[in-house]
Amino acid sequence: MVELSLTPVGLPGASSEISRGLHALLARIQTATADEVAGDISRDVAALCNADRITIYEVSEDKLSLVSKVKVGLNTFKDLRLPMTQQSIAGFCALNHKTININDVYDEQELARIGSQLRFLQDVDRRTGYRTKQMLVVPVLKPESDVLVGVIQLINNKADQPFSAIVLETVQEVARALPVAMQQRQTPTAIKGKFDYLVADAVVSSAELELAARTARRKGNDVEDVLLDDFHVTAVQMGSSLSRFFSVPYEPFRFDRIKPADLLKNLKREYVVSSGWVPLEETQEGLVVLTPDPERTRASRVANAVFPKAKLVFRVCSQREFRATLDAFFSKGLGESSQSSHDMEGSVDDLLTSLGGDDDELGANPEDISAAADNELVKLVNKIIVDAYKMGASDIHIEPAPGKAKTLIRFRKDGSLLPYIEVPASYRNALITRIKIMCDLDISEKRKPQDGKIKFKKFGPLDIELRVATLPSQGGVEDIVMRILASGEPLPVEKLGLSPYNLEMLKSVVSKPYGLFFVCGPTGSGKTTTLHSILSSLNKPDTKIWTAEDPVEITQKGLRQVQINKKAGLDFATIMRAFLRADPDIIMVGEMRDKETVSIGIEASLTGHLVFATLHTNSAPESITRLLDMGMDPFNFADALLGVLAQRLTKRLCKDCRKSYIASEDEIDLLLTEYSDELKHIERWQNDPEAAREALRAEWARTFADANGQFTLYQPVGCDSCAGTGYRGRLGLHELLVGTDAMKKNIQEHARVAEMIVTALGEGMRTLKQDGIEKVLQGFTDMHQVRSVCIK
Repeated sequence: MVELSLTPVGLPGASSEISRGLHALLARIQTATADEVAGDISRDVAALCNADRITIYEVSEDKLSLVSKVKVGLNTFKDLRLPMTQQSIAGFCALNHKTININDVYDEQELARIGSQLRFLQDVDRRTGYRTKQMLVVPVLKPESDVLVGVIQLINNKADQPFSAIVLETVQEVARALPVAMQQRQTPTAIKGKFDYLVADAVVSSAELELAARTARRKGNDVEDVLLDDFHVTAVQMGSSLSRFFSVPYEPFRFDRIKPADLLKNLKREYVVSSGWVPLEETQEGLVVLTPDPERTRASRVANAVFPKAKLVFRVCSQREFRATLDAFFSKGLGESSQSSHDMEGSVDDLLTSLGGDDDELGANPEDISAAADNELVKLVNKIIVDAYKMGASDIHIEPAPGKAKTLIRFRKDGSLLPYIEVPASYRNALITRIKIMCDLDISEKRKPQDGKIKFKKFGPLDIELRVATLPSQGGVEDIVMRILASGEPLPVEKLGLSPYNLEMLKSVVSKPYGLFFVCGPTGSGKTTTLHSILSSLNKPDTKIWTAEDPVEITQKGLRQVQINKKAGLDFATIMRAFLRADPDIIMVGEMRDKETVSIGIEASLTGHLVFATLHTNSAPESITRLLDMGMDPFNFADALLGVLAQRLTKRLCKDCRKSYIASEDEIDLLLTEYSDELKHIERWQNDPEAAREALRAEWARTFADANGQFTLYQPVGCDSCAGTGYRGRLGLHELLVGTDAMKKNIQEHARVAEMIVTALGEGMRTLKQDGIEKVLQGFTDMHQVRSVCIK
């Protein structure tokens, strides 16, 4: 390393000292690597220019960020990313290829003269106590091409004065020399091992790779695991390196991959682990074989011996992804309580293999049914139900195909259907028959839909119930959909995801001694969960609560719950009339779907009872119109109505992997437009839409923006916690219409839906989409998910 004897800029003799120091520095840069630029050379540039701090940024591969390398160990660097935007000083320099010399970054007028959107993020200074003042930022461009390579940023002249013209010229000379050093990392290195492409792509340095190898030897671990865990190499980066080394396409792990039961039926996990390969699927290209070491698998020719008639095409993956694929293909049972634990031994593929390979379909005759009750099919059905419950699925879809095509089984989780497994056609009838036996349905009836219920505790290790629906489908087959009704405690009202305004208003409305309150939305939108949460807050020892439900999904101590049984003549109207003779304080009705039930509900609410019910409608104002169209007396209905809560469930971003970014002006403008579209009928938006829009933006800035007026949004990424989807769990969107005097007047006058919406919005109601947009700004979800569940 050349030692530089430097005179601080601004003192006598500074120019000649800088000239000599710059000459030596430029010579070193010609042979430097990217890591040396980030280390010793950066420090020497700062010393040469008498700067207190320096950062040298490189442009990221996606051209969206600036990346600086920060030394965190002897030979270890960590990448820090800065989004390339017009708002940040370094980002402005990069985007406009413009040199910036600032006297005081806190001077907003000086920044505005450079760029109207330019801001200095003061949060770091506040946290650290450091005072940033002068800043010199110079773009690093490729010679003769004007292509951006990076940015040099000097902070604070030690002489506490603006950086001089001499310093500016010096930094520009360094910037002209740097592209050669910055591209040293892209020079192909000698590829000897399967991780060397990580060095060639600058994912890790050669020193880091050597350190990872030493760490792996010391700990007795695999080098790959050390790189993934300790050096933050991603699975995709690892897969790319392996793909280029073996000249085989990379196949990432997919949590939703359908298990190829027919390909795995003669393969045990122990054999697959020892041989190091597994078949994935049959394609037009050939039989796809996944392996972490294609050269070894090709040379052994074991896969060719197992599938002698197939053309093999290889895919490579990391050892970790290979193990994850085997876990998915050969998953073990839960092995819960001793009761029926023998039913849960082995994987789904083992159970399918144990069923045999007979191509003839099992019919629904008594002999087959008896056999099905005693063979592996019983275990298979139990295993499907337990796996669905374990994954947090809400529904199990069994979808047979006609002829010799396989039966697809899918699970619905967080609102989306995910493929689980395919069952050979020869077990189609036996599978359907077994499920019908479990819920006491007519096994001989295949032409009509049937409904039933499975109390799974009688057959397996879980105390859950399943609601079963069978439907005849094309080709003479029957589909089955099973909804898992897991008994559990209701959520507290505070954990329903209501906005502070909606939560306060809801608590106020349901605290009234009598009246009628509705929760509306499509099937699966969480209406029953919300009602039980409200009842839980009202469930006191001095209160009598009756509920009529179809089915009873959530149980609460202190509630008297009645199950609808139409075969016995117990429908909602019959039970409601009975409730009025049973001294209730609060009544909850699963659904008000006919005039008689609604009339009894209004009568009950007007005679001193608090009545809750659900409706299948799209929005809160539409619910009122629907009920009036049933023939309700508008005056009685208006007197009884407390409020209507419309809701939807949307996917929540995974907290472990969601990625933050600074929203652009166009994104915020689009959100403002969508939000304000819901308000266009309100008078102040019609009179002066621009002023109303600016007022709304100012309100958002106070509520959701940071100190610099920037909005942070989040996007999905995908990790192990969310099975690679980027989403985990669901979030409620709510629209609360309160039965105010103005709204009651609208009802009495048979007002149109549009008039009711204007009244409700004027009194503070937020529509479903508006509530969703606010939750996007809070980072709970993204706009794609909000639009997917909101019609308007």
